[in-house]
Amino acid sequence: MEATTKSNKKIATRDLVETALLIALVFIATRFINIRLPIASTGGLVHLGNAMLFISAIVFGKKKGAIAGAFGMGLFDLLSEWAIWAPFTFVVRGVMGYIIGSIAWSSDKKGNNTITNVVGIVISGIWMIFGYYITEIILYGNYIKAITSIPGNITQIVIGLVIGVPISRILKIHIK
Repeated sequence: MEATTKSNKKIATRDLVETALLIALVFIATRFINIRLPIASTGGLVHLGNAMLFISAIVFGKKKGAIAGAFGMGLFDLLSEWAIWAPFTFVVRGVMGYIIGSIAWSSDKKGNNTITNVVGIVISGIWMIFGYYITEIILYGNYIKAITSIPGNITQIVIGLVIGVPISRILKIHIK
């Protein structure tokens, strides 16, 4: 079964289902698999949404990674005390998923090269830090406060990388 878009491109039911599941997994990992730490600059929230975003982009590519990150984490923001962040998160996380997927799937690697996957995560992490730095300046009008969120963002990226890369490798072996 397939759906047809305005440009008459067919979208396989499997792609729709996979994308919807990835969005749900990113949302669930962000919303329910988290802990609060005494990190004032980030509200202290450390979640596994990044790991799911990384896994989505590495295993399924840039489009599904971008959609999963944008909608999964954007939905989290809308349904939490961070609703004002939702449009920024949508863009930052969408671009993040796209960057990771683009790099992980470059040169026909299809997410199978661990070093390339780590490089993709690091580059997308730099984008995330920059994107949320600008977001905080816009929202709070204070570039100093924005700097204080960088350590928390780095923590999120490192935790996501440490969990996401090995799980991606295992999934790439078992998912065809």
